[in-house]
Amino acid sequence: MATGQRLFVKVTRDSLPQVKDKYPFIYLERGRLEIDDSSIKWIDSECNVVPLPVATLNTLLLGPGTTVTHDAIKTAVAANCSVCWVGEDTLLFYAAGFLPTADTRNLKRQIVLSANPDKSVEVACRMFARRFPDADLVGKTLKEMMGMEGHRVRALYQTKAEEYQVGWKGRNFTPGKFALSDLTNQVLTAANAALYGILCSAVHSLGYSPHIGFIHSGSPLPFVYDLADLYKENLCIDLAFSLTRDMAGRYDKHKVSAAFRQRVIDMDLLALIADDIAEMLGTSHARRRRK
Repeated sequence: MATGQRLFVKVTRDSLPQVKDKYPFIYLERGRLEIDDSSIKWIDSECNVVPLPVATLNTLLLGPGTTVTHDAIKTAVAANCSVCWVGEDTLLFYAAGFLPTADTRNLKRQIVLSANPDKSVEVACRMFARRFPDADLVGKTLKEMMGMEGHRVRALYQTKAEEYQVGWKGRNFTPGKFALSDLTNQVLTAANAALYGILCSAVHSLGYSPHIGFIHSGSPLPFVYDLADLYKENLCIDLAFSLTRDMAGRYDKHKVSAAFRQRVIDMDLLALIADDIAEMLGTSHARRRRK
């Protein structure tokens, strides 16, 4: 063996797979998750058996009619694959399983920043600066920045409606009455919910809390909603208007799911999330938990 060469390479944190290296998610409904030779398999309603490579998945989204064994959850957690319980086509986000974290330093940093009014506004300002790169946000209050964001989003809806030549009467969604919304609002609702599921899984896996936000408050997942606004323009809003034109008046859940998933992959969302959280919290050089 040549001098300096080693038979075995030392494993380091940097050499381990990261969140960004995993496939974003798989949505499952009407079937059963169980164990087969220490790996997870999915048995659908027609008794088809599909092995699931949970070590290469970031999260499993479990929809209606899904049952899961205790051992399947243990195996998923051991592989650092998050599990989320969602409504049909991920239209509602119900709960997420917590993954064990190596330490609580990221969570502690998040809590400290959130509890300090000045630091909290600084984090919010960095989040808004992503959407307003040319605006001077120094000295702006949170209420003022939220007002700016409201105007921006309403204008964006109108711009996309004109770009794709789609009729638009405004954002409208009533929980539990998905079918009553128009087609564009249905796609928006579905895409938003799927984005929340991915973000919640990533936030958990990185050692942060989805419940400690800097812009949103009084909601179940304020930090997830904070982050979602960084990505909605392309992932959800543009997608909704473009699909409205393509689906010609009839909601197609399979087309929505496939198009959303492809955009997640194309923009490499999971790689962005880890870096964006660190940047927003001002901890770009802090050690992050890796998968």
